[in-house]
Amino acid sequence: MMSQQSTGYDVVVVGAGPAGSAAAGACAKAGLKTLCIEEHGTIGYPVQCAGLLSNAAFAECRVSDRAVMNRVSGARVISGRGSRVCINAKKTMALVVDRGTLDREMAEHAAGAGADYLLHTSVCGLGINTVMTRGVGGEREIAYRVLIAADGPRSTIARLLGMQRSPVYLAGIQADVPHDSDPRFVEVYPDASPDFFGWSIPAGQGRARIGLCSRGCVPELFAAFRKSFAPSTVHLATGTIPLGIMPKTYGHRTLFVGDAAGFAKPTSGGGVYTGIRSARHAAAVAIGACEKDLYDDGVLSEYERLWSNDFGNELALGFRLFEMRQRLSPDDMDELVRALDDPGLIGAIEEYGDMDRPSALVKKLLMNPGTLRLLGPLARTGFKALF
Repeated sequence: MMSQQSTGYDVVVVGAGPAGSAAAGACAKAGLKTLCIEEHGTIGYPVQCAGLLSNAAFAECRVSDRAVMNRVSGARVISGRGSRVCINAKKTMALVVDRGTLDREMAEHAAGAGADYLLHTSVCGLGINTVMTRGVGGEREIAYRVLIAADGPRSTIARLLGMQRSPVYLAGIQADVPHDSDPRFVEVYPDASPDFFGWSIPAGQGRARIGLCSRGCVPELFAAFRKSFAPSTVHLATGTIPLGIMPKTYGHRTLFVGDAAGFAKPTSGGGVYTGIRSARHAAAVAIGACEKDLYDDGVLSEYERLWSNDFGNELALGFRLFEMRQRLSPDDMDELVRALDDPGLIGAIEEYGDMDRPSALVKKLLMNPGTLRLLGPLARTGFKALF
């Protein structure tokens, strides 16, 4: 999937993750000459994702089931004090996937639609509507009409353009370890991190992906967390999650998608669903701009309207929930987990829970009488900011 030697493209996409390949595929399918640049030599590696996708997120990928390793129907939440609550929708709510396989299949589809791929190549500079690259083919200058930045939380494109970034960054560590658990349930450990949470995801028979994210002290927190699991490690990965959308997601003929724009969900850290949806919106705007041969901010601002109307409110609510979580002590968290162990609340979560769009569940919970049991720990978090 190496690129042709032409130095001019309608659209150049930087980053070949799910968002980048979705954008490249949509633009190529519309007849635009499209190039996707990836700094790594193999698409999908290194893995920097827990690989737990909601049904909706997996559907957005438009791939086969080849990458699916397991299907889960619920979650167990386990506080540091030992209190537990189990949510079981009794139907598939999420899929555990091999991200390398998934990313490569998405890239294959984009290449099949006509997109060129340039691997093992990094962007090292920007000119006037050009990107300067350095890689296996040496140094090149490639012209574009629209640039789509899908280059992750530490976006080189954002840095080169001097764009303001996400307000919060979490660091994460994850390991695949031998571990026997019920394959139906993800386990969530809210006290494994003072800022976020830890997880154990069943990734096949006798194996789990364990990890956590936090603002700081991540190696120490992870060392303490993994003591509850087998000492051997099959695979270890690290990554960064941006929380909070960058103030402006377009400009300089450029559209920012996925983690590069700060579209990771603040409630879970996942970014595939919002990343791909933002990529499709960016592709639509890029196609329109090329058809009109207009690339000013007045044209590109349509992108911000599209993604904001789609999932902007969900991410804003998620960030407020993230800020509330910062104020919960281990005692508060234990009280909250015990309060959630209520048949009415569990039933609402099982029926209306949505990893990608939490607002519907929040509204249902606020109308549920059982929510009164949550007021004690929540009163100390400033929960009124949700309204």
